[in-house]
Amino acid sequence: MLFDELGLSAELLRAVHDQGYREATPIQQKAIPLILEGRDVLAGAQTGTGKTAGFALPLLQRLQERPSAGRQVRVLVLTPTRELAAQVGESIRSYGRHVPARTAVIFGGVGIHPQIAKLRKGVEIVVATPGRLLDHVEQRTIDLSAVEIFVLDEADRMLDMGFIRDIRRVLKLLPTKRQNLLFSATFSKEIRELASGLLNSPTEIQVAQRNTTADGVSQIVHPVDRGRKRHLLADRIREGDWQQVLVFTRTKHGANRLAEQLDRDGLSAVAIHGNKSQTARTRALADFKAGSVRVLVATDIAARGLDIDRLPYVVNFELPNVPGDYVHRIGRTARAGREGHAVSLVCIDERQLLSDIERLMKRKIDQHIVPGFEPDPRIKAEPIQNGRSQQPRRRHSEPLHRSGSGPGKSRAGSRNRHSKPRQRAGS
Repeated sequence: MLFDELGLSAELLRAVHDQGYREATPIQQKAIPLILEGRDVLAGAQTGTGKTAGFALPLLQRLQERPSAGRQVRVLVLTPTRELAAQVGESIRSYGRHVPARTAVIFGGVGIHPQIAKLRKGVEIVVATPGRLLDHVEQRTIDLSAVEIFVLDEADRMLDMGFIRDIRRVLKLLPTKRQNLLFSATFSKEIRELASGLLNSPTEIQVAQRNTTADGVSQIVHPVDRGRKRHLLADRIREGDWQQVLVFTRTKHGANRLAEQLDRDGLSAVAIHGNKSQTARTRALADFKAGSVRVLVATDIAARGLDIDRLPYVVNFELPNVPGDYVHRIGRTARAGREGHAVSLVCIDERQLLSDIERLMKRKIDQHIVPGFEPDPRIKAEPIQNGRSQQPRRRHSEPLHRSGSGPGKSRAGSRNRHSKPRQRAGS
């Protein structure tokens, strides 16, 4: 189905065509007409299916159809990570370039005062992470009492990262009468409980089965000894002339070490993780997209929400402890119908993790031993360190600092005193 058939305005179609799009993805075909009708929507969509345009275009049209002379926030989009907030904001601005909608993106890790200045000028759309949004609420620099449309993006990631209490606090600040849109890659029991309290007679749409991967992703496992992974990775990059590679590790320390080693090997690399400043993470991602950095080494939390157009290669340098994270990792490639390649370097320690992933996906992943990198059968399996194998449901690689603040405590004040336990992951 073409975008021209979805009932979008000429201004929005012009912006879509400016970006070279003609045919809508399945999630866009299903979501856009429902949102234009004012319906609440519970949407299941994997990463890379075009869901951002699926809600950005119709919400822009709804604002366009009912212009407001005021300066109040009319749309609130809540995302789990800074990177996703920035990318959603960029998409809304791109699609809204020919309509007079004013957008602000607010997240932590950067100064709050430029955000305050923009909010004071008046904006209609706010894209935010939970922590920084509540900071603005507590400082009375944002008013959510006129919100007409509320979007909860990547709701499953929100719950994984411990934001459920913040989400409930935000909901109490919104008017009762509003349109609600909830997007999630999976529909767990917790997601359905959240949806039942948030959505009003929603229409449920699903475009990808739970824990399935994009059709265009080819997957392969290279068995290799743990001590030779880095050499095999460098060999594959050079042999295949891979120019843009996203590599996943379990820990921040491991990401730093691998990026430094690859750099010494003559392969330009940079690491991103929760200990990096937002400025450093933004710069690393920009350099990677521009091609000046060949390899981006990331932890799971830092990579959530990354949207890298035409990313051809994702490498699991270390398999994740949570099988579902494998699906999210390799979903960074093969976006919008393009082809992509997922390569996993698996040592003897990770055989059980691989089995768990295959059981989740209900399929075996092809294995190929690279000549010259044959595993040594004399090497015995060792426990995965830092307690990760003992508690696979938690991400010990990058612990989250959950907020314990109550209604009478100011997170902004805590940050001013540099109290690290108050820090919010992704905010």
